[in-house]
Amino acid sequence: MTVQPPSPATMRRDYTERGELVEAHLAADWPTQFAAWFADAVAYGLAEPNAMIVATASAEGRPSARTVLLKEYDRRGFVFFTNYESRKGSELAANPYVSLAFPWFAMQRQVLVTGSVERVTRAETEDYFASRPRGSQLGAWASPQSRVLPDRAAVEAGLTAAQDRFGAGPVPAPPHWGGFRVLPDTVEFWQGRSSRLHDRLRFARTAEGVWILERLAP
Repeated sequence: MTVQPPSPATMRRDYTERGELVEAHLAADWPTQFAAWFADAVAYGLAEPNAMIVATASAEGRPSARTVLLKEYDRRGFVFFTNYESRKGSELAANPYVSLAFPWFAMQRQVLVTGSVERVTRAETEDYFASRPRGSQLGAWASPQSRVLPDRAAVEAGLTAAQDRFGAGPVPAPPHWGGFRVLPDTVEFWQGRSSRLHDRLRFARTAEGVWILERLAP
């Protein structure tokens, strides 16, 4: 007997457990507030709290999105690493604007970011790459990310070729692999509230480079 799943239209949850987000409780700047919420997410025990949805668009404006792991953040922005020849890498080269979403659903929170991107320095890429597990290092050489493959065997063949190439020696960062830093224009902190009347507080950078705080309608 096939069990029919419930209709998505009937699936409702009222957000009442996590409190409110008011201006008086917010940090003075977005990096401090993000650090506090990120620490909360880690302490809460969320699986991969550094997982974020990265949305890009082609030069023609056709969007794409995927989940990527945040690897660094500071006042300059948010850093992730990827194959520069992947779909997101190619799109960012043609259209250097991005949106990030940290979907911390269990905490009834989200952090939403918009901004532009720049490549991190090669030294930053090499420092991070050296910290990766060896399997991940070899994988960066093995996979022509986002390209169409005939089958899984092509992935395994790429890994074997990388293993043969480097043997037991060190694995350097591929020239086509590196980091992007997202330079935020806006950073929104979203707290779920009852009856879908959520709290949304957004730090926004003005044309003069001054950060202001705005409350958005839910």
